[in-house]
Amino acid sequence: QVQVVESGGGLVQPGGSLRLSCAASEASGFTPGDYTVAWFRQPPGEERQGVGCVSGGNNNTAYVDSVKGRFFISRDNAKNTVYLQMNSLKPEDTAVYYCATDSYSGCWCSGFVCYSGYEYWGQGTQVTVSS
Repeated sequence: QVQVVESGGGLVQPGGSLRLSCAASEASGFTPGDYTVAWFRQPPGEERQGVGCVSGGNNNTAYVDSVKGRFFISRDNAKNTVYLQMNSLKPEDTAVYYCATDSYSGCWCSGFVCYSGYEYWGQGTQVTVSS
């Protein structure tokens, strides 16, 4: 069983920065660093929406338009951890942030949408942007 755990959420003022972490545990046949990890968020009262993803192997990234140039995804394979660096935060970035992964899905985002058919999901971490 693969476990995915997000951390790093909290309260931040508009214009501030926050870094979220997504740690995936290794399971038989599953090495997190080999596979795509994606970030999603669910604002209060809204549907879940894509944020971005990083592919396994070549570590290519993709983002939805609303976070391009502000959010950056990176990974530390030695720690089986993927990071979401969020800069220039806005109140509309307030949401529960989730990460997801599996051994067969790719990394794809276009416009305001990211592929979301991942098998393993974390429980989420709350990010609140408010003064």
